[in-house]
Amino acid sequence: MKKFLLLTVILFCFISCEEDIRFNDPAFQGLKNNVFWRATDFKAKLATNGSLIIEAYTSNEFLSFTTTSPGKGIYLLGPDSFNIVVYTEDRGIYETNYSTSIGGANGEIKITDYDDINNTISGTFKFNAIYTETISNEEPNLNFQQGFFYNVPIVIVGK
Repeated sequence: MKKFLLLTVILFCFISCEEDIRFNDPAFQGLKNNVFWRATDFKAKLATNGSLIIEAYTSNEFLSFTTTSPGKGIYLLGPDSFNIVVYTEDRGIYETNYSTSIGGANGEIKITDYDDINNTISGTFKFNAIYTETISNEEPNLNFQQGFFYNVPIVIVGK
């Protein structure tokens, strides 16, 4: 009887065990000023002129990447580039805006995979954006490092 009871207890132990695995697919995240940041929603748009726009959102933040194409490669950011990152944070009574199209900004967006069959895009990013306003108590620079986006769904604008 003891063996049966022991076997029953062991059986219940194995049955009650479960693995709670969460996949981060698709994903959009990075280190914003050295603090982990993850978008709660994101999408990409392929415009009729061939440019790519990737948008990522949290409850009060908006991050937008624009590249000249969705093709694999490195897209440099800076004031003389057609590739641009814009970041906006809603602070309630005002917004903070940062951009890589202003002097002193730099960075890159690296597209590592463009799947035109499943309409997804993946890659990495890092950048320093500059505050766009002239009067403020905000930090003058916004830094994103170790950023990546994975299997972000693409919609084709104009179709």
